Amino acid sequence: MNESQPAAPGASAGMHSFPSSGSGASGAAPPRSRWWAASAGVVAAGTGLVASELIAGFLSPSLSTMTALGGAVIDAVPPGVKDWAVALFGTADKLALLAGMALVIAALAALSGVLELRRRYSGAAVFAVFGIVGVAAVLTRAQVTVIAVALPVIAAGIGGMLLQSLIWRLASWQAGAQQGRSGRRGFLQLLGGTGAAVLVGGAVATAWRGGAAGVTEVRRTLRLPAPRSAAAAIPAGAEIGLDGMDPLVTPNPDFYRIDTALSVPVLDPREWKLKVTGLVEREIELDFEALQAKPLLERHVTIACVSNEVGGDLIGNALWLGWPVRELLAMAGPLPGADMVLSRSSDGFTASTPLEVLTDNRDALLAVGMNGEPLPLEHGFPVRLVVPGLYGYVSATKWLVELKVTRFADDVAYWTPRGWSERGPIKISSRLDVPRDGRSARPGQVMFGGVAWAQHTGIGKVELRVDRGGWQQAQLAPGISVDTWYQWQLGIDLQPGQHEVQVRATDLTGTVQAEERRPVAPDGATGFHTIRVDVTP
Repeated sequence: MNESQPAAPGASAGMHSFPSSGSGASGAAPPRSRWWAASAGVVAAGTGLVASELIAGFLSPSLSTMTALGGAVIDAVPPGVKDWAVALFGTADKLALLAGMALVIAALAALSGVLELRRRYSGAAVFAVFGIVGVAAVLTRAQVTVIAVALPVIAAGIGGMLLQSLIWRLASWQAGAQQGRSGRRGFLQLLGGTGAAVLVGGAVATAWRGGAAGVTEVRRTLRLPAPRSAAAAIPAGAEIGLDGMDPLVTPNPDFYRIDTALSVPVLDPREWKLKVTGLVEREIELDFEALQAKPLLERHVTIACVSNEVGGDLIGNALWLGWPVRELLAMAGPLPGADMVLSRSSDGFTASTPLEVLTDNRDALLAVGMNGEPLPLEHGFPVRLVVPGLYGYVSATKWLVELKVTRFADDVAYWTPRGWSERGPIKISSRLDVPRDGRSARPGQVMFGGVAWAQHTGIGKVELRVDRGGWQQAQLAPGISVDTWYQWQLGIDLQPGQHEVQVRATDLTGTVQAEERRPVAPDGATGFHTIRVDVTP
């Protein structure tokens, strides 16, 4: 409470007092007052958070109070919870986390309003605790700055002061109603006006941060250099074209996104630098202009998330433009004994990639382009890693800022201590896309289609079986390369009834896809994708 404001009639020094529904007075507020107090708490918290997010948009675009709290939650949850969230929400996992955080914050804010109504400063104390927790969360982030540390304090301070002002007006309204006066208008105007401002400010903050503080415009005007080595032409017939199948090359807006960044990191390519450190003969620092001047390659590469369930869609195929990582590492000169490269994102995420994978003849790239345009912000702009043959959690670092040449015995990456394998070669897998599971079909020939992949090895054949019978070989479309997925199709005559259909793939070395059903942890799911088709006359 502001000490210069008059105390509400009947209030003690430590408690707001309200008239009871009967005669006399009581320190406990009527139920309606508690609802108004809870609303005041939510509006106060929203105001503080929106104010801090707007300030972050201008002064700390890479880190705000909400992104720091969300990042700390992501780091703290057990691996099983992360797997469950990805399996349940897929690429909407971050939206689900934000929604969950908003609900928890709203509930605590409502409680703070009720507490402040009962005893002065008790609700404000909840805001103070929130500020302390926020500061602690910010200090755990790689992008921490003095301004970022101040943001939770600002949010808590604004929220706490507004809460006290709202509750004081609520107390005046209730006491005035008992004594023939009315402060209703003042309370409702402040509550409603502030609530409207929160909604408008929240929309502005979202748009501002979604625009990445001007980096979107920099990306829009960026012109990628022509590749020194263009991608091979897509073979005729590589895309089958069955209705319901995903395109051979995944459009950027449809490409899956799974990472630990609650908010897309903001990196201006004019200020971006990549450092090569660790067990090297010479440390190197590379800027974006120098990277673009290198002889760039253009290659189709399919990448997959280790959290992709059997038959899942956390996989995509794109045309990438970049410079081979092996060329940069050759300049640095890895020392004897080094066997791993720890890649680091601007938000602190790390991935452990075997050194030999980044120095052999595969097209592991420092990618700057995706499907003919600069990398989308959410896919790593301005530079990310793309490594054929490895799951993304050990290779596909976005918003790349450092490559540390080291040893598996000396360093661990983000997911390794959380129960995941330190090495993640992609497993042979296949998927049934047409028809979808549970769909109906007419008796006779039913056309099946899908994709299969064994990155950096290539697919040799795809087979289907019905009701655990014999395997039938599908027509395999030509692949773009061994680093991409292949499409396939097969027509099978089916009689009326419910049928189980399974698919398996064999790679070009003759290795057959594993049938044993295993979960995604610790190094990728296995098993045959199985669907059921209802054949009805």
